[in-house]
Amino acid sequence: MDRLILLRHGKAEANAPSGKDFDRVLTERGRRDTLMVVRALVEAGFVPDVALVSPAARARDTWAAAAEALPGTTALFEPALYNAEPDVIWAQAQDKGQNYGAVLIVAHNPGLHQLAATLAQRCSDAPDRIQLNAGFPTSAAAAFDFQASRFVLFTAKGLGGGAGGFAP
Repeated sequence: MDRLILLRHGKAEANAPSGKDFDRVLTERGRRDTLMVVRALVEAGFVPDVALVSPAARARDTWAAAAEALPGTTALFEPALYNAEPDVIWAQAQDKGQNYGAVLIVAHNPGLHQLAATLAQRCSDAPDRIQLNAGFPTSAAAAFDFQASRFVLFTAKGLGGGAGGFAP
């Protein structure tokens, strides 16, 4: 694995009809913001070979929105990614991603944010580190190029989306 992309699920409904956190689905804003961020990733050259996706409804919905811009990416749904700790996410990336050049993880905070912050500290080229330290909002993507020791943060707000923003 030369590249890792950590994508937080998009904006989800506050409560699922079932009352279960696992069943919360994306809002329309969540779908738009996700697609906007993933298109920016692709334009920047971060195209994953495989996506490891939490089975929670909001993560599956995020993958469905992202897949529009990633037609050649294979998705694997990994139960261990649901509300996972950073070490579990990293282990999944290394284990399941060992035969791929670029791996996308679609999962949840706080684990994603914690892992992104840890990995960003290891990158010499990380101008977005301060912004990442401030938070990891819904639909945000932290993209790491390990060979170049480079990290880039993509957020819907930074691309003109997010709350009250316009997402084409």
